Amino acid sequence: MMRCCVQLATACALVMSAAPAHAQELADYDYENLTLRGVGFDYGYIWPSKVEAAPMYSIRLDLGFLGPALRIAPSLSYWSSQFRTSELDRLADRLNSLPPLQEQGVIITADDLGRVEWSDIILSIDAHIVWTVPLDIITFVGLGGSLHALNGRGDAIADTFVEDLLDSTTAGVAVLAGAEYQPFAQLRIYGEARYTLVSDVRYPGIRLGAALMLPPRTVSSTSEGGR
Repeated sequence: MMRCCVQLATACALVMSAAPAHAQELADYDYENLTLRGVGFDYGYIWPSKVEAAPMYSIRLDLGFLGPALRIAPSLSYWSSQFRTSELDRLADRLNSLPPLQEQGVIITADDLGRVEWSDIILSIDAHIVWTVPLDIITFVGLGGSLHALNGRGDAIADTFVEDLLDSTTAGVAVLAGAEYQPFAQLRIYGEARYTLVSDVRYPGIRLGAALMLPPRTVSSTSEGGR
């Protein structure tokens, strides 16, 4: 997982290195620079395809800088929501097209499926390009890679192949941008907007959170101007 993190972050650095202020050599990027700098807890809201808008809860780690201005931030998130009626209609149509049901003359409707919920546990690794603007506000843009464990459930579909159809473990990607403010040495407040794309679902979302920061290590060239 750490190797994937390094590869993703390095790719992000290469894409963003077109900005002259951050042009660096690959030798400047080394995973040995990473160390835990803070732990954040945030609350967000997402607007997924297929299911109703839902809150999201996350824990985010600040691992510091892989290279100049390139921060690595893994996170663990969770959301759960109910399928939209239109999606249940589509699911019922898919089921009705199956040969075994057609042979038996069985017709399934959205009402037959009842309330169906979908949840997602997400392990993400984000690479942030970071810079500071006036008023000591830290801003960032980034790319993220993620692993999603999607789980479908409902009374009518419990222990059936329909439930299995809604369960999957798949990879995703995200683009994001945000800002942070550090009113105290041990506290950082942040907000973030991101768009996540997975094979089964996609959604824009926002997050607001606060991070407890650890005492800094000895200042090195990989820090964001000493912050």
